Amino acid sequence: MSSRRRAAVLGSPIAHSLSPVLHRAAYGELGLGHWSYDRFELVEAGLPGFFDDLRGDESWAGLSLTMPLKRAVIPLLDEITDTAASVEAVNTVVFGDDGRRTGDNTDIPGMIAALRERGVEKVESAAILGAGATASSAVAALSRICTGPVTAYVRSQARAAEMRGWGDRLGVDVRTVDWAEAEQALYAPLVIATTPAGTTDALATAVPKAAGTLFDVLYDPWPTPLAAAWAARNGAVIGGLDLLVHQAVLQVERMTGHSPAPLAVMRNAGKQALGGR
Repeated sequence: MSSRRRAAVLGSPIAHSLSPVLHRAAYGELGLGHWSYDRFELVEAGLPGFFDDLRGDESWAGLSLTMPLKRAVIPLLDEITDTAASVEAVNTVVFGDDGRRTGDNTDIPGMIAALRERGVEKVESAAILGAGATASSAVAALSRICTGPVTAYVRSQARAAEMRGWGDRLGVDVRTVDWAEAEQALYAPLVIATTPAGTTDALATAVPKAAGTLFDVLYDPWPTPLAAAWAARNGAVIGGLDLLVHQAVLQVERMTGHSPAPLAVMRNAGKQALGGR
């Protein structure tokens, strides 16, 4: 096997991905000077060809996948973990010494780790703002820490049906409410905002005085108006950088075999990169 080891993040758009910053910081701290981490702009149609080009190249250790590739990659893999199968989404591919390609999902345990870091181990109920791919990961994470119902605030009946379907699949009592009532979500002990930038801005004026914990998966720009208003109410705030770092820590550990990965070093590298934008 080649002494050179390679990893990369794939997706579109990819230019602003923080993954190279985080992984390279980890390699530096771990003394892995022979490791490199790149980024490749890639849409679904280009994915099979990319994998074909990797065949026989023993330098490749792993890949990180972002949208729109998390589901498209599954048919190209030899196996996927139960965690990835639970949400039909792979954000991590690890290449074994035998060439086998294993798909995993570090978003779910990364979300749980970010919550645990802030003292959130169990909650009696939770609210999810949005119903996209990250929302399904949120349902999966909540299946492990939420003992009661999860209410998802969505914009369409189709999205509502999808979220209830994820709840049925993951064993979570998911209830759906129209987005017009989203202010109600802010009273839950744990609120997970999974929507694109700007979507929750109008909710910032409705944050209750006794705010619980907000997990806003956005990280740039930061803080979001909702996160800033939440912090002003002395509520606990977890940001997208926390999620990104924790899932990247797990990726580094799976790809390199070095554990634990340097969480603090990776987080600081991410903060510095964001501060320069």
